[in-house]
This record gives sequence, structure tokens and C-alpha cells, in this order.
Amino acid sequence: MNKPDGSLTKYRVAKLSNCTTSWTLDFLQNIADLGYIKNTKVIKPKKLLEYWASIGRKPSRFDFFIQSPIEFLQNIDLEYVLTTYAAENILNHYLFPTRTDIYIKKIELLAWKRRIEQNNGLLGKGNLRLLIYDEHVFYEKQKINSVWVASIPQVMVDLLKEGGICLEAYEMMVKKYVRTK
Repeated sequence: MNKPDGSLTKYRVAKLSNCTTSWTLDFLQNIADLGYIKNTKVIKPKKLLEYWASIGRKPSRFDFFIQSPIEFLQNIDLEYVLTTYAAENILNHYLFPTRTDIYIKKIELLAWKRRIEQNNGLLGKGNLRLLIYDEHVFYEKQKINSVWVASIPQVMVDLLKEGGICLEAYEMMVKKYVRTK
């Protein structure tokens, strides 16, 4: 979805996804059979986003409360990307960022917990959620307003998975960012 124009070869898709070429060819054929792509060109982007959301597993998550999470993130030297509410607010300005969800690397979880504790953060349901998935969520990240934001397709899929009011924000982002025929 980050390169929907078909400019990637199937071999390059395999390399970027860190999968075997044979698995990638099978998967691409499956989504081609569904009519979502032709070769590597996305034909039905909204359907592909919905399919992506339906097959993805839930990330591990850890909830905290910290004063000014965005300010905290602007000054941290650990890798992360924003998604859902806060990312959508930066990209599309529709949702109020009631919670700041960020993907982090599993290997850095203890470092994150220490930094949050050093900044008087509290463990438990709050305004900062650390998500651990796989490192593909960092692909095509972008720095906006001094914070790292996940790729637009990743944010859209995460909004779709979140449900509720995020579905409206997802639909608005589809209209804004996804080219359909």
C-alpha cells in the first residue's frame, strides 16, 4: 500500500516483507485472485486495506499514564511510531487524541518502561499505550512535528482495527489519501 503503483517487483516485495520468495508469490497470487492487485499494482486499495486489517494479529500492549505524551516523545531517543488517535490527529485533524498509541521494538520495552517511570509515568490504563508487533510497522515512517508517525496505510489499518469513532476517521483518510478509479 505504500507503493500502490506497481513499481515494486515481486522479488522486492519479498525482500521488504522479509518473507521467502515462494511465500510472497503465493500470497500475492491470493490477493490477485481476490481482485485487489494485478502483479504488484493495487487495483482495489480500500478492499486491500480491509483485508490487511482482517488478517493482522493484535499487538501486545502496555498501558501507562504520563503527562504530555507527545512532548515526552519529542525528547526520547528510542525508536517508535505513532498510530491511531494521535497519528490521525497529526495527519488528518479529525480525532481528539484521547490516547497516544505507539509501536515500539520488543527489545526496547524495558528501556521504555524505565523512561516512563523516570518521567513520573504510572502503570495502568491511561493516555499512552505501547504496542509491540513486528518491525514492519516502522516501514515508511515519517517525522512530522518532531514525532515519528507510522505510514499512512498502517495508520488507516490501525484505525480500522480500533473501530468506533476511528471508523469515521478511517473513511475520511481513505477519501483523502487513497486513489480509486
